[in-house]
Amino acid sequence: MTGSPPPLLFLDVDGPLIPFGATREQLPDGYPSFGEGGPNPLIARIDPDHGRRLRALPCELVWATTWMSDANECVAPRLGLPELPVVTWPEQPHGGGAPGLHWKTPALVRWAAGRAFAWVDDEITEADRLWVEAHHPGRALLHRVQAWRGLTGADFAVLEAWLESGLR
Repeated sequence: MTGSPPPLLFLDVDGPLIPFGATREQLPDGYPSFGEGGPNPLIARIDPDHGRRLRALPCELVWATTWMSDANECVAPRLGLPELPVVTWPEQPHGGGAPGLHWKTPALVRWAAGRAFAWVDDEITEADRLWVEAHHPGRALLHRVQAWRGLTGADFAVLEAWLESGLR
């Protein structure tokens, strides 16, 4: 794939980077409790090591979150990430008519414009996978993360393996 741009990695914030909906006992060691973190009490749950791991991936990171540009102001500094591109969502998001399709899916496929991409989110379904397969000519990995746990070492292993397979 010499000369091809690196794959995109579309990142959601709530769920993958900020775990929520878990009891304190369910969270991995090191995650702060509710109430710590300022205006958004869950922002303190961001694992700063995720930034190092994300930067090490052979891809271009892109925010795919309703946080929009606030992700660059609030989340990126906690991860030690530079300012990232941000997917702009349609004024009235819709699922493109397919039952169960996430409203983000058509916008991400348009944004990728045929380029290989991975998408990390806590709301991905089989409907999204099927729609991407039918509407996106490039490689794609739609990886669902458990919102209560956030990104784990196993999730990073899946991303690394998929990205590496595209380099062969």
